[in-house]
Amino acid sequence: MTTLHRETAARVVEVLSRDPRIAGVAVAGSWLTGLDEFSDLDLVIAVFPDDEAAVSRERFAIAGSLGPLLSAFSGEHVGEPRLLICLYGPPLLHVDLKLVALPDLARRVDEPHILWQREDLLTRALAGTTAVYPRPDLQWIEDRFWIWVHYGALKIGRGELFETIDFLGFLRARVLGPLLLERAGLTPAGVRRIEERLPEVVPALAATVPAHDRASCGRALLATIALYRELREGHPLERRSATEAAAIAYFENLL
Repeated sequence: MTTLHRETAARVVEVLSRDPRIAGVAVAGSWLTGLDEFSDLDLVIAVFPDDEAAVSRERFAIAGSLGPLLSAFSGEHVGEPRLLICLYGPPLLHVDLKLVALPDLARRVDEPHILWQREDLLTRALAGTTAVYPRPDLQWIEDRFWIWVHYGALKIGRGELFETIDFLGFLRARVLGPLLLERAGLTPAGVRRIEERLPEVVPALAATVPAHDRASCGRALLATIALYRELREGHPLERRSATEAAAIAYFENLL
């Protein structure tokens, strides 16, 4: 843990503990797995239910009271409007502030570390429940994958190479990364830190990263298909074989 992360967390607790609407502060994310100088600080601020609306309205002002706030925006783009994404500094530090009603702590993807709480309120809110990280649903993926392959082929065929590059990144984050991590018994968090968590898969994933070149994009899509086929082996699922065959035939005609 860096001094900056530790001092920032301590300052947040010092300020928020004076607000009677706040039940406690916890920390999640990299704090649990190992902070370094490049880590965000992911804070969870538990609010008494009756005060949730008021605190939410004031969240930008609250963020500003916690330190030298440069800028902040809310997290609708990741489907989490309760999240406030902040940049403090200098020295620069990315801090995520997630405001949740106290009972909502029970629904979580990891086990937060409690920094401060009133009368064991956070401990009791977390008791009897466990964190559930969303697992990749291979049938959900199979139902979509070959339509995605056809879409990628269309983009290559039209010469929309930047679109193709972005699309292959989507497949790595939503399909390949989670399946590789789950196979290894690790949290299937996209491709986050996969270089250090699963260094042995880096060559296979690197083959799915194209240059801005039609032939390179074609090879990267082929590598994506090959890796997905490997990852689905041995799993009980209804294969979309007709769609697979049609999408592959279309793609091969473009090569």
